[in-house]
Amino acid sequence: MARSIYITSVEGHSGKSTVALGTLDTLSHQVKRVGVFRPIARSTAERDYVVDLLIGHDSVDLAYDECIGVTYDEVHEDADAALSRIVERYKAVEAQCDAVVIVGSDYTDVGSPTELSFNARIAANLGAPVLLVLGGRSSQVSGERLGQADPRSPAHMHDIAELAVHELTAAHATLLAVIANRADATQQDAVRDAILDAKPGVPVWVIPEDPYLIAPSMESIMKATQGTLIKGDPELLAREALGVVVAGMSMVNVLPRLIQGAVLVVAGDRTEVLLAAMMAQTSGTFPSIAGIVLNGGFELPEPIERLLDGLPQTLPIIRTGLGTYDTIVAITRTRGKLAADSQRKYDAALALFEQHVDASALLALLRVSRTEVVTPLMFEFGLLERARSHRKRIVLPEGGDDRILRAAHTLLAREVADLTILGETFEVRSRAIELGLDLSKAEVLSPYDPVLVMRFAEEYARLRAHKGITLEQAREQVSDVSYFGTMMVHLGLADGMVSGAVHTTAHTIRPSFEIIKTKPDVKVVSSVFLMALEDRVLVYGDCAVIPDPDAEQLADIAISSTATAVQFGIEPRVAMLSYSTGESGSGVDVDKVRTATAIVRSRRPDLLVEGPIQYDAATDIIVAASKMPLSEVAGRATVFIFPDLNTGNNTYKAVQRSAGAVAIGPVLQGLRKPINDLSRGALVQDIVNTVAITAIQAQED
Repeated sequence: MARSIYITSVEGHSGKSTVALGTLDTLSHQVKRVGVFRPIARSTAERDYVVDLLIGHDSVDLAYDECIGVTYDEVHEDADAALSRIVERYKAVEAQCDAVVIVGSDYTDVGSPTELSFNARIAANLGAPVLLVLGGRSSQVSGERLGQADPRSPAHMHDIAELAVHELTAAHATLLAVIANRADATQQDAVRDAILDAKPGVPVWVIPEDPYLIAPSMESIMKATQGTLIKGDPELLAREALGVVVAGMSMVNVLPRLIQGAVLVVAGDRTEVLLAAMMAQTSGTFPSIAGIVLNGGFELPEPIERLLDGLPQTLPIIRTGLGTYDTIVAITRTRGKLAADSQRKYDAALALFEQHVDASALLALLRVSRTEVVTPLMFEFGLLERARSHRKRIVLPEGGDDRILRAAHTLLAREVADLTILGETFEVRSRAIELGLDLSKAEVLSPYDPVLVMRFAEEYARLRAHKGITLEQAREQVSDVSYFGTMMVHLGLADGMVSGAVHTTAHTIRPSFEIIKTKPDVKVVSSVFLMALEDRVLVYGDCAVIPDPDAEQLADIAISSTATAVQFGIEPRVAMLSYSTGESGSGVDVDKVRTATAIVRSRRPDLLVEGPIQYDAATDIIVAASKMPLSEVAGRATVFIFPDLNTGNNTYKAVQRSAGAVAIGPVLQGLRKPINDLSRGALVQDIVNTVAITAIQAQED
């Protein structure tokens, strides 16, 4: 039977979605199949955004309709019948999963005690212990402005906890733990003590308020004001609005009142204020606002339209037909939602949960033990955990690419690594602000910094003196971002480098051949992909660097690949692949693999290695029993060495696409310090994984 947990609260707007996402993510690191269930859907007119958020997690493989119990109307018509339907629907989800996260209702149309009591009754009937979420903010509906409200005192939190515990006990629900969410960051200990006083012996965790999590996006504000986007980048509608500035005065008095992340409300016929705000954005000498709302429904004059079109601006400009008062009321009443399409909020929610909730204690309470299976999600989480255990500084040379900036935001939010991003400081930070990303903890360096360029040039000229490189030539060379980043690693200003989202593999790794060079016992730089299959992780090499390795190089690749396997917790059993197995075939290609296998055995007699061997004999126990019955590798191989790049590259892509494997890499091996290459089609998660891998390599080094 699946382990389940019922997340509920005393009222709405307590941040259950943050807790639900964190709990789901925590469970996904321990078990293979995590389910989501919502006993009472928040709406019949539109999809429940909380369910959409949770089923979007990589560990969940359920359709939306499977995760819904009943509607509010069904509860009102016949509560007992609705409860029976909820149990029936839940059991269907439970049967498919190892653990289920159940998210209670949202207090949309009934009083708090009544709704909490019914949620407790559901939890008791589902046999699910309750994780109680207490909101740390007062007046969480009428008193909020852009989602912000005053913090509750510890005494107030004590009273709410007492009320909730009474309701749960009366309904025979089991209280597992309490999370005080959105609490005052300055009173976390006092809030925890107050709740413990109300219910001694139950674990209590306190998550402080994060203004970005409750801030509405410009898209939400556009919907609330019934507006339309008339200028700017639609992608930037995802940026959060942290305040409101009403431009009810001349531009001279408006400009000093601009605040970072605010939405500026301007009467549609005050074009001089609009233009002043746009110029302020361009200048970089004023706070960066999230967007502009033009109220009144006025059309912009043609000359103003033409002028705006000529400005290098991406700032969203929204037009609404509402008057000034109604526009302001609509904006201030808009609440932020934790949705899957907001990377910043998603990362912030997970980071808050990781930092303030004891995941191991929560899993122990649920009696969830780790499965022997290693899913892609588990492996990726393990990478992040290892990287953050001893943070290293990684340099990202491609600061002009949005994917790099988004990945950097995730890495910093999850505290995976310290980062240096190459690019012009104003351009990088301005673009990050436009995208709603927080890169305040990253170092941003210009590759044209005169002091560093001279220092790097002198060192590069010294290293390449045998090639006749002059200081002037070196100055020009090290201004290239790949050389600049590599020199940072070489001189200890960074522990590793990740590049290749924009540049070719050759452009990324050529400087490392010249500057970093190979380890003493390694003759060639090669690569592997970590192939995360549904239930295990394999190592494929070489799939990215050496086109046609000879026997000596092939042996070198195999030995380096086993070291990489060990580095990432994979027990190495090496298959030297060919089109024949054992002594069954002959020919130049097979002989090369046979010779390489002999070299590996002579250099590393401690390794389990088999070759030549076909892929099916290396992976399938039944085939192995027929072709190589006495082999310790056949049927159980974990490290696969391909005879050439053509075979390796095509095979990893075939497995990736056909078997749904997650291909992590290429991971370069053999260098004295870690430099790793990205595919130019890399996704944000690929970049995050590669940085984590590079950090782990730096830890080992």
